[in-house]
Amino acid sequence: MSGQGRFVSFEGIDGSGKSTQARLLYEALIGAGRDAVLTREPGGSPGAEEIRKLVLEGDPDRWSAETELLLFTAARRDHLERTIRPALAAGQIVICDRFVDSTRMYQGLRSGDLRAKVDALHDLMIGQEPDLTLLIDMDPDAGLARALRRGDGEARFESFGSDLQRRMRQGFLDLARAAPDRIRVIDGARNVDAVARDVHALVMDYLA
Repeated sequence: MSGQGRFVSFEGIDGSGKSTQARLLYEALIGAGRDAVLTREPGGSPGAEEIRKLVLEGDPDRWSAETELLLFTAARRDHLERTIRPALAAGQIVICDRFVDSTRMYQGLRSGDLRAKVDALHDLMIGQEPDLTLLIDMDPDAGLARALRRGDGEARFESFGSDLQRRMRQGFLDLARAAPDRIRVIDGARNVDAVARDVHALVMDYLA
């Protein structure tokens, strides 16, 4: 377990609904009297939010995958130091919208095979895995269409197209098969409330 608290991450391809589910879980836990923190990656601390603007906005070719890996790791280190570890030490439940599994997919798969470098840098500079990861799974084309409709100005990765989304979906599912004790797969191709019920049930069972 992470310190005295619990660390829950949400993962999935773009448009899978994981951000919505992370927020709904946070609201449910707070409503039940639990001490929880909702955060996100990249971001979650002042320094990491500045890096978020660099990596999620602008031209698709703005950074190489290798440079992105360094930027994401820098953001994650600041997030870990300033937000995640203090919350865990205080006994809080940390709910994080994306963590290192996203880097394993986005940067690990986007340009050749950087997965070994992602894991090596993670081991060196981060050294922390979530206690529980909820993978919201859905069709890549449907997810991409949903993500592009958001129009929030953070569509740099969505602009890489459906091929990357399909590769990442399979990569996430492969991760889940490799770490079944940590990663639980939830069918995201349903209405929000149905997905939220499954999320809540899994998390409450875990916390118990």
